[in-house]
Formats: sequence, structure tokens, C-alpha cells
Amino acid sequence: MATTALWPKKGGLEDLIAYALDPEKTIPDLTDDRAPKDMKMLRLYREAAEKGGYVSALNCLKETASEQMLMTKKRFGKLGGYTAFHGYQSFPQGEVTPEICHEIGVKTAKEMWGGRFQVLVSTHLNENNPHNHFVFNSVSFRDGGKYVNSRKEMNRLRETSDRLCREYGLSVIEDPGGRAPPRHIWLAETAGKPTLYNVMREDVRHAIMDSTAPRFMEGYLRKLGYETDLTGEKWKISMPGDGRFINLETLDRNWKAEEIIRTMGDEEHITNRRAVVTYPPEMPDRLRRWFRPYEKTGEIYMQFLHYCYLLGILPEDTDYRPTSPILKTDLVRPEIFVEQVRYMEKYGIKTTEDLLADRKYIENEIEELKSRRRKLQIRIDRAVPERKEELKPERNGLTSLIRELRKRLRLNMKIERQSGHIQEKTDLYCANEERNREEQKRNRQERDSITR
Repeated sequence: MATTALWPKKGGLEDLIAYALDPEKTIPDLTDDRAPKDMKMLRLYREAAEKGGYVSALNCLKETASEQMLMTKKRFGKLGGYTAFHGYQSFPQGEVTPEICHEIGVKTAKEMWGGRFQVLVSTHLNENNPHNHFVFNSVSFRDGGKYVNSRKEMNRLRETSDRLCREYGLSVIEDPGGRAPPRHIWLAETAGKPTLYNVMREDVRHAIMDSTAPRFMEGYLRKLGYETDLTGEKWKISMPGDGRFINLETLDRNWKAEEIIRTMGDEEHITNRRAVVTYPPEMPDRLRRWFRPYEKTGEIYMQFLHYCYLLGILPEDTDYRPTSPILKTDLVRPEIFVEQVRYMEKYGIKTTEDLLADRKYIENEIEELKSRRRKLQIRIDRAVPERKEELKPERNGLTSLIRELRKRLRLNMKIERQSGHIQEKTDLYCANEERNREEQKRNRQERDSITR
């Protein structure tokens, strides 16, 4: 069973190719804890390491793929728009060997794009499941036409991959249900991590278990922040702040309205319970006092710290976990927030101004190193063969430094984008809490008026 996806890329072609060909991903580390324990698989991974990893190129050379793709664009005068396309083909853990994974990847690439485009195929072995990455030029070397990505092409990629999987005796997804999700989402779904659908499933399941009638189930979900529509044949809910409703049958095929009603209150001890929305008990007072909802802040480091406490990422030994679905969906990849906080700590970034100043410094450093590399490349081009070999390690060292700075630049820019995301999430969280308090106040007033 292989999942596939494809999306366009803008900007640096070199960075995309460097990611696809990264030796840390294409050459297995046999000292890693994830190295296979089975002797046969260990031998296959060792052979992969000896070969220098699994990387193939179609209609170009892997060593000069970036330059050749750029030459194609210049030849046909098509330097604008999308730079390239990036796809993946991911197999479940233990289903394929690295060699078979790469073999299927190359055959897939040949059928899909090999007739008109320059393509790189790399097999990454740095995770539990082997997976292929495809990087191909957006401009055809044959006729100068630009690749048009569409749902039809996505379906063709999936169908090609499925057919090859069947030929190799592998499993396939018989009912893919539309566009494949991003690979990290698919992996998280299968691992039961808190993705959007998994969070919804868990909350709806508790709402059904803790309710004896639809109105109590609706109250349970509304307290968590969901918008609900429990009318008609298909009941629907929407994630807080999203506005797009999802049929409960999409989450679980057994969740038809009549089936949910039938299963409510099956056990005599079940009573109606209201959902509980928790707050981190270990939130430091300085963060609690600092936070002001609905107010955009420039104190970006404090903002990230506060959100990490809300998510239960900090402190490291806490048992607290958020109950709000608004927050839980960000726990698919909590390491992202940890990485960003550590980056700000490492480089002394407290405010948005500090972040932008750090970005300017990185950009200047990259330009300086690129200038040195260009001058060094000129010397290499003019040198005698022996001298060329002496200078190449220095050039490669500059390339490595540039690559590391580009990674740092991407992380810097991601922090700025994440700040806006955190602002939106915390505002939604606070708005839901305020709504719950107002509802509780109205309920108390109604009860008091009845007793009087």
C-alpha cells in the first residue's frame, strides 16, 4: 500500500534537490536505533550504504541536475512561475526493501514524466518506512511545454503507483477516498496521533458515550467549541473557527443518525456529562499575567512559551494534556514548536524585531558565502586538473555552510508564520472559554429564577 502526493514548488531549485539527495536521508545509518534488526534487512541496508544510497536521474545527471534544469528553462525562455514539482511515494513499514522501493519509484517516474521532463528519484531511508521523493522540472526538455498539475494527474500518479504495487505483490488502497493527505498527516493518522479527523473522532465518541439524547450530545460538543448540525439524516460538525462541516459518517461509517440514537444510553449507568475544557496547572505566573487575548504581540518568544504550556509541551515532565480540539490538532508534530523555541533561545530572539534582524544577518551571510563560492568556482574552472581536486573540498565546504544557513533561514521565516497561527488559535481558545462562561452564567440565572 503506497500513498502518493504531488505539489508545485517555487523558489530555490538547489534547496529542493539538496533535500531530495541529502545523504543523511538516502544513505541509511546502520548505527541508528531504527536500523533493521532482521539480518536479511540489515544486509540490504548495508548494501544500500555501500552503494551511496538509492538516487536515480532521468534525462539528466544527478550531479548537475539543477544546472541542466535551469538550462532547459533558459532555452525556452520560461524562468517564471513554478520552479519544479515535488512528489512522494510512501510505503508502510516492513512492506518493501530499499531496493524494491527505489525500483518502483523509478518505474513510476518513467511512466509519469520520463518522456518529457528531467526527473530525480531518491529513496529516503531515514524514517521507519522507506519512501521515494520525485523532483522534476516544470519545463519539458523536449518541447518547452510546462507541466500542468491537476486532479487528473494526481489520479494518474496514484493509479500508476497502485498498478506497480500490484505487479510486485504489494497491498493497495482500494478506496482512496480522494486526494492523498500530506505524508506526515497520513503517518500520524495511521499512528493514531491527534490529526484533525482523529481529534474529531475521539470527541464525538466521548459525546456519544456520555449522552443519552442528541441534545446532550450537542451540548457536549458545543462546550468543546464545535459547531454542530444534528438535524436531518446526516449529522455534521465543524472544527472551531473552521466553518466547514464534516459528516459524522465520514469519521466513522457506523455513525449514521439512527445508529447513534440507538446506541445512546445502552448501559444503565450512563448519565449525561458535560465536556471538560482544562487549563495547564503549571503555567508560570509570569506567562499567565503577560498573556492578553485578542492583542497582537511583538514579544514572540513569550508568545511561543505561553502556547507550549497550553499544548502541554512544557514543562517537559507535565502530565497535562489539552482537552480543547482547537489546541489538540497542533500536537501532531509538537517537536516543531520545541525546535522553534530552542532556536529563539539559541540566538537570543525575544521580539519580532530580533527575528527580522536575525533574518537579515543570515541573508547577508548567504550572499557573502555565495560570492566567495562563485570566485572559487572561477578559479576551479581555470585550474589544472590537480589543482581542481585540491580546491573542490573548499567549494564543497562553502556549499555546506550555505545549505545550513538556508535551513536556518527557513526556520526563521517559519517562526514568523507560526506566530500568526498561534495568535489565531489562542484567540479561538479564549473566545470559546468566554462563551462557555457566559452560557454557565445564563444557566445559573435561569435556575435561580425557577427556584424563586
